[in-house]
Amino acid sequence: MKLLHYVQDGKLGIGVKVERGVLDLNKAAKRLEEEIPNSLDEVIKSGDINVIQKIIDSANNEDLALFLENEEEVEYLPAVSNPEKIVCVGLNYLSHIEEAKTVDVPETPILFNKFNNALAAQNEIISLPKVGKKFDYEAELVIIIGKEIKDVEESEALSAVFGYSVGNDLSVRDLQFTSSQWLLGKTLDGFAPVGPYVVTADSIDPSNLDIECKVNGEVRQSSNTKHMIFNCATIISYISKYMTLKPGDLIFTGTPEGVILGYPENEQEWLKPGDEIEVTIEKIGTLKNRLA
Repeated sequence: MKLLHYVQDGKLGIGVKVERGVLDLNKAAKRLEEEIPNSLDEVIKSGDINVIQKIIDSANNEDLALFLENEEEVEYLPAVSNPEKIVCVGLNYLSHIEEAKTVDVPETPILFNKFNNALAAQNEIISLPKVGKKFDYEAELVIIIGKEIKDVEESEALSAVFGYSVGNDLSVRDLQFTSSQWLLGKTLDGFAPVGPYVVTADSIDPSNLDIECKVNGEVRQSSNTKHMIFNCATIISYISKYMTLKPGDLIFTGTPEGVILGYPENEQEWLKPGDEIEVTIEKIGTLKNRLA
């Protein structure tokens, strides 16, 4: 199931991407006299997608009034609008470690965080800050937690996942390495776009997904999540040993090789206003953002 969160005519909406297009769940539920949560955040917290599946099964695919007229004109919201935590994993692909030339292969996940001010949505224009010059992209699979968990074992970790989305861990490298803490370079306003869809965990295998990043149509990153050093189950289990994970929490799982930081210094052309970045993950979708 592929869900999305949007605003249309000033009203919050939940949609589901199907072959016919994007089914407006609010309209379909009203037509079928069903009740659904008011937002995707509430759907995630409830953990119950049965009513949505019922609406999908019952909706008339020929009834055009139940579908968004033009998905391209929809104002998207981030996949999750108000997570309690945004936890990120650094250096989780061997190829990225090799290009970064910064550390040895980690024995445990390297964690840092972003805050809600960094969230951005599909097609949102992201303003580059006046501070910093070395703006970079990082294509990443994002885990969306669906159950409250603490100290969970790896064998049970994936059962706590609501779904997965596409993320771009935008970074300002000169700020990131100002000190040993990466925070300044990671959580600037709009520097955590997530979307456009949330694919529910029952319909996807996170351990084998192609992942790609393009800048102005040019492929910069191309890899597969099978190359992660720490897979999704390991990451969730590890984090849960130190903090309680709650529904709606986001986990950025790390980026593969191909970031600008990994280029020889004389070939590094940092992101600039006007650049368009597309991050695509197999079976989920393509997240697009333009810089200003």
